[in-house]
Amino acid sequence: MFHYAFLLTILAGSATLFGIVPILFRFRDTNKVIICSLSFASGVMISASFFDLIPEAYLYFSSLYNSSIFTFLFLAIFFVMGILISTYINKHLSFKEDNLYKVGITSMLAIIIHNLPEGILTFLTASIDKRLGFSLFVAIFLHNIPEGISIAVPIYYSTSSKCKAFFYSFLAAISEPLGAILAFLFLRHVMNNLLFGILLSLTAGIMTNISLYELLPESFSYKRKKISLISFIIGLIFMYISISIF
Repeated sequence: MFHYAFLLTILAGSATLFGIVPILFRFRDTNKVIICSLSFASGVMISASFFDLIPEAYLYFSSLYNSSIFTFLFLAIFFVMGILISTYINKHLSFKEDNLYKVGITSMLAIIIHNLPEGILTFLTASIDKRLGFSLFVAIFLHNIPEGISIAVPIYYSTSSKCKAFFYSFLAAISEPLGAILAFLFLRHVMNNLLFGILLSLTAGIMTNISLYELLPESFSYKRKKISLISFIIGLIFMYISISIF
């Protein structure tokens, strides 16, 4: 079972590398590629946060507390903490390159933090239930692709380096199997509903902040709001459907 669980987490993490596909082609309107990629990834992150991570965190917390007040309180506290962590990281990131590069790096850090608990969750779930583990893997695989886009596209178009785009996407990709390794070595006997709830709430806060204060504003800065909004809505719907199916 452990071999199967490891395989699923490795494959799920590798989906992040598919985010480099848009940079492998030449487009006449590169600004449109950037706008669509950033807005689409933002929609995916928002949808994942509010339709997947937050409901899951609520279930974990509610299994510990009979009171819905305590459940919402814990959820809100760690969600806000995620926003504050993301804001702190963003505030202390300074690069010589333009803001697009900063968006790519911030997205990478957020996705690494997001992929670690995902790797833990996928590994532990697949170790217990193959069918449920596979369903979880498919959902994660699908939404890891646009998350990879949120790293590769801004990095490439700010540096013109495919190597850098691939490298930073790779760092985010390996964080998923790293979560599985941590789960196998240290956490499979100590992970509980409280820790899972905290991790998911923090991740939702971080991803929400990145989406609304980094990806979407950067997309709007190109002053083609109609394209930005359409791509954002498509990202929302895409992630919602993948969550609903799996």
